[in-house]
Amino acid sequence: MEPILKTDKHLRLGIWGLGRGAAFIKAANDLNIDIVAGCDTNPIMREQFRKTCPDAFITADDTEFLAYKDMDAVLVATYFPCHAEHSIRALEAGFHVMCEVTSFTSPGEGVRLLEAVEKSGKVYNLLENYPFTKENMYLEKLWKEGFFGEFQYGEFNYLHNCRMFSYKYCLPPDFPPIEPGYTVHSWRSWFNFHYYNTHSLGPMMKITGLRPERVTAPPTGVSLPGFIPESENAKVAVALIQMSNGGIMRNLIGNSTSDNHTDKRIWGTKAAAESLGHGLHIRLGSTGFGPNVHVEPQWPFLGDFADQAGHGGGDFWELYYFAREVLENIPAPWNIYEACDVTLAGIMAVRSQEANGMPMEIPDFRNKDVREQFRNDFRGMTRSFDPQKIFPEGHDTAITSRFNFLMINIETLAMDLRTALDGAVIYEQIPNPADRLTILETLKKARRQVPVLTQYMEEANAIVARYPGCLAAEALKSMMSLADTNGRDPAELLDEKLDWALTVKCK
Repeated sequence: MEPILKTDKHLRLGIWGLGRGAAFIKAANDLNIDIVAGCDTNPIMREQFRKTCPDAFITADDTEFLAYKDMDAVLVATYFPCHAEHSIRALEAGFHVMCEVTSFTSPGEGVRLLEAVEKSGKVYNLLENYPFTKENMYLEKLWKEGFFGEFQYGEFNYLHNCRMFSYKYCLPPDFPPIEPGYTVHSWRSWFNFHYYNTHSLGPMMKITGLRPERVTAPPTGVSLPGFIPESENAKVAVALIQMSNGGIMRNLIGNSTSDNHTDKRIWGTKAAAESLGHGLHIRLGSTGFGPNVHVEPQWPFLGDFADQAGHGGGDFWELYYFAREVLENIPAPWNIYEACDVTLAGIMAVRSQEANGMPMEIPDFRNKDVREQFRNDFRGMTRSFDPQKIFPEGHDTAITSRFNFLMINIETLAMDLRTALDGAVIYEQIPNPADRLTILETLKKARRQVPVLTQYMEEANAIVARYPGCLAAEALKSMMSLADTNGRDPAELLDEKLDWALTVKCK
């Protein structure tokens, strides 16, 4: 097989953070990238990595990892708030860096990171993958060819209900509860989703080639049940972003009752495109009533490799562009300046939200005078509660250690109950027999699970009674509300709905 890159050189890569970081191993093996080292404080992750990369240097000590000289580059996939610090340390140790989103969490951190990149002379790439889906790369190609004309307006979504990752590790295959069980995740349990804006704003930037310049983000006050009270992570985050040509983008991100990672609508002055769950459609003719045709994009090249990678192929392209820049000196799409643009858009959206929707300028750190204005601005992610202190001081850990286990399992069982009962409400209006069968099977499943759900809710109510009013108790009550049956016995109610559903004829 011909090599993908036009060089015999190989890139020796160390991975710092072996959860998300390990997802890149397959794509790296397809490129001129040798995984030579791994670092993580979690022993389970280290052991999984050892099975995949048995010859790699593996350590739990980050200082020891950065002292390992038989590597050329570091992939930073550590905890979200640590990315800037860890990237700077890797750069100062003499390594090229590719970093998971987001690059930094305050403007002052951004200035430090950018100047560390400039001083090092090393390659820095942001690992933002959503611009590199088949659809988005196709739209970018058409946009560069002038097919769409001038950007006018767009809507991009990244809605992802991550409620459970407040209470369990993102550790395949079994996703165990956070330990100790009376604490919650150090950042996933509370962070504002505006900071995680890159999966929607990133594609907009790459498709159009435009820079975000101004953002307006109103406060959003409605939270999903089942989160720790006061958590900004329980809400959707919406922002209007003015791009560098004057066009406007609506960026919708956060936790909702409808996961939606790729929906988009984008208007140019010559044509428009949308992808809303039914494939990509393009409206032709520079008019609102022109033909709306379905198209099936193809990869520009290397499609066989991209199809095997995660995130719709994006994980392959990120590594491909990074390796190509390091080994062949061809600039990659996400350099440090573009990383600053997309990251600062999220930071300033949070500040707009805090200021009741006041518009905020998005600093351009290419301008050194602008950098100076923000050099000492380290106001970043702020917690509304301490993830280690969701119970009162002196709580009985023999009881409270069950908190995360109960939150995880009550959510799973309550979701089945909610699906069954809500499905029964609209059952007669469901024309598709397969959809009806899904509701019937969920009714049966929820009925079988009632004894276990009842047991867990009794245990949760005992914790609520023991520690009323604390954050953990309020979260348990909120999660149990998902299983509310308005005072009816859930077993009797499910039996009733199931018997009725079996008598309804398909239309």
